[in-house]
Amino acid sequence: MGLIQNLLRTKGLEGDAGEEGAHGGASLAPSFGLFSLTMLGVGATIGTGIFFVMAEAVPKAGPAVLLAFLLAGFTAGLTALCYAELAASIPASGSSYSYAYVGLGEFAAYIVAACLMLEYALSASATAIGWSGYLNNFLVNLVGVPIPEALRSPMLVLGEKGLEIHVDQFNLPPVILVGLCGLLLLRGAKESATANAIMVMLKLAVLIFFAVIAFTAFNADNFTPFYNEAGMKGVTAAAGTVFFSFIGLDAISTAGAEVRNPKRNVPLGIVLALIIVMAGYVVVAMAALGAQPAADFAHQEAGLAVILQKVTGQGWPSVVLSAGAVISVFSVTLVAIYGQTRILFAIARDGLIPKTFQQVNTRTLAPVNNIVYVCIGVAIVAGTVDSSYLWDMVSMGTLVAFMAVSASVPVVRARLKAASTVQGFRLPFGPYLIPGLSIAACCYILKDLSHATYVVFFSWITVALVGYFAYGIRHSNLTRAAAQKEQA
Repeated sequence: MGLIQNLLRTKGLEGDAGEEGAHGGASLAPSFGLFSLTMLGVGATIGTGIFFVMAEAVPKAGPAVLLAFLLAGFTAGLTALCYAELAASIPASGSSYSYAYVGLGEFAAYIVAACLMLEYALSASATAIGWSGYLNNFLVNLVGVPIPEALRSPMLVLGEKGLEIHVDQFNLPPVILVGLCGLLLLRGAKESATANAIMVMLKLAVLIFFAVIAFTAFNADNFTPFYNEAGMKGVTAAAGTVFFSFIGLDAISTAGAEVRNPKRNVPLGIVLALIIVMAGYVVVAMAALGAQPAADFAHQEAGLAVILQKVTGQGWPSVVLSAGAVISVFSVTLVAIYGQTRILFAIARDGLIPKTFQQVNTRTLAPVNNIVYVCIGVAIVAGTVDSSYLWDMVSMGTLVAFMAVSASVPVVRARLKAASTVQGFRLPFGPYLIPGLSIAACCYILKDLSHATYVVFFSWITVALVGYFAYGIRHSNLTRAAAQKEQA
């Protein structure tokens, strides 16, 4: 088989059902119903773009950041429909990696996997870093004792003169958070899903609490001028920054192998999560912008808590919101780490990375090695790196993965038709219009990401390519199957 044929070879349409014997019988437990699956998506999505990214996005777009959320949500919505069709057709874990493997071939799937690794690891790290600010705000307002500056500041900081290294600093709270998430995940997916659902409900209650109070100080003048000096370019740049928060849509499909009735529940979970997320983002962003001038968002730590303190002139609303953020943002980090461990499991099951990543605990059915490796990597990044490096990188990985999903739809539908397989959910208007619009919208957002983001992204892809040609292409299950067929 030639090199090009190897790069373009695809998996069967049966998804995980055809892989049970390929990894020594290892499998994950079916732990998610529709509600817990929807909460998984909401937990990984809503809150991240509101609790943390307003300080990064509002300075780029001004009050027009509302359009940035809508642009990002519209793009995510188009892609969510593509996810829904593929999830209804291919019962697989691994999300866009697995869909690309069936639709676009092994090489494209490996590149998507590299994007997902970047997306989930940096998302978990960035969220954990933001959590540190709310924890400090909570402690200051409750007991008047802040976390020492040296223990909540990153070692690597993006300053006016470029990268600055402070060897006397280390951001400890994110490392503690990642460790707690790891301990919970080691107990198994069912326990993690239950804890996540509780934290998501708490998060929604806290955001409603914020919106009700913030709207009492609503000032329409804060929306004038609506655009800042950057105009629509600022809107698309802000959309690129906030887009990472829609990682939750992909996180739902990473659980494909652990969902009861996945062909029904995964598409429904994706659509329901998107509706809840967009409603929450728009309401809370509008309340925040109405209560505080756009200029005040720049470099604001624990922004929503600070806004409540300004509005009420009292500390207790800030304490309530910070406490809710400290507890509920745990769920964002938890789901991001969960998603990466399941993607590693799917890639290892296909033979593209070493077998150690597909081993599961016989009692909890959790991929223990993956959890430990991922938590160590995320903790190192979260403890040492300034979060301003991370937001756009996560968005880059998310956008590339979303484009791969959209491009897979027409190919998979054609294969299903050729195999006379009955499909579940199908996109309206045929297999090209919505996927094409999704890809175009992703490209529109990608164009205004920073030069540094592109440099780091392509450097990471180069490393991934070395891994594929040095190990993956030779150890792939499809390579072994072809060799066995030739010997027979």
